[in-house]
Amino acid sequence: MQNKSWIIKVFILTFVICLLISGLSNVIASNANIVILLIITILIIFIGIIFDIIGTAVLTANEATFHAKASNKIDGSKESIKLIKNASNIANFCNDIIGDICGIVSGSMGAMIAITLSNKLSINSTLMALIVSSIISSIMVGGKAIGKNIAIKESDKIIFAVGKVLNKTKK
Repeated sequence: MQNKSWIIKVFILTFVICLLISGLSNVIASNANIVILLIITILIIFIGIIFDIIGTAVLTANEATFHAKASNKIDGSKESIKLIKNASNIANFCNDIIGDICGIVSGSMGAMIAITLSNKLSINSTLMALIVSSIISSIMVGGKAIGKNIAIKESDKIIFAVGKVLNKTKK
């Protein structure tokens, strides 16, 4: 079983991140037109897929590659090593916390889209909700399936790119 403090941190972190993402997307979407709703939903789906790729890549990346880069003082290599050394927690954060939150929020955005479309097009709201939720789910699951394949094949490149970003933001 994982460390109890990590489980408590995950619970709190999930609550706070979900509150922020849901709150922000709902505030923006509450008065938005259908185009803005679609853009926000696609952005949330894309974030979920990207984090799923990172979470998968960190589990399959080769730490030795980054030790060689670190010995040559290449920016981002030390951050990449830290990511790999904490792979379980990083994967949990990326795949479960961010990925699941994006899935839930994209679903609620889909409900807003379905309501807006059913009102504008005079289509049964239940039917529209089924269609929209099916499309969102298909894009999310299909995107993650493609992303996992890329993450496994290109794990070192992906983790190094994340390491570089972390290095830049640290500075």
